[in-house]
Amino acid sequence: MVNFAIKQETKEERSKVAKAIISVMGNLQPHLRDVPDFQHKLWDQLFIMSKFELDADSPYGMPSKELLEERPETLEYPQNFPKYRFYGNNIKTMIDVAISWEDGDLKEALIYTIANHMKKCFLNWNKDTVEDSVIFNHLFELSNGELNLKNSEEELTDSTSLLKSSNKKKYTNTHSNKKGSQNKSNTSNRNKKRY
Repeated sequence: MVNFAIKQETKEERSKVAKAIISVMGNLQPHLRDVPDFQHKLWDQLFIMSKFELDADSPYGMPSKELLEERPETLEYPQNFPKYRFYGNNIKTMIDVAISWEDGDLKEALIYTIANHMKKCFLNWNKDTVEDSVIFNHLFELSNGELNLKNSEEELTDSTSLLKSSNKKKYTNTHSNKKGSQNKSNTSNRNKKRY
């Protein structure tokens, strides 16, 4: 239909065919008639479909081809390249909050919570044990020397319990038995002979 409109000899005929095309386009999407500038959008789409070759009288004018083909400006994404990527990007924010707090029991509790979180992140990445001194050194380095637990007598949470808590969901049974809880040995087929 658009090609037919372009091939018309006079501008009046092209405009008449263009209006017919717009009415067909409007009938194809009747639920959009209440959208503001619906007719304007249809005329813009008609000119785009004709590759801006249709010379017809539009109540809105022809859109600019250069404006539509212009590339958008690139977005500036924050570039974070932390030294210890396995801790994630939020750990630096947590450390900055801890630095801003006044000294006291709450700050000390927050620092140990951050250190335990760092240990858990390290274990998720490494799956091996990690010494508390390594976590304390990383915390000292990431806080630019403002959070120092190097000489602390208190220990962080044990590695095995941190690993168990992160893997707990993997091993829990999500299916419930209709008869209630039964002993697992009654439902197991491991000890039965197979013929």
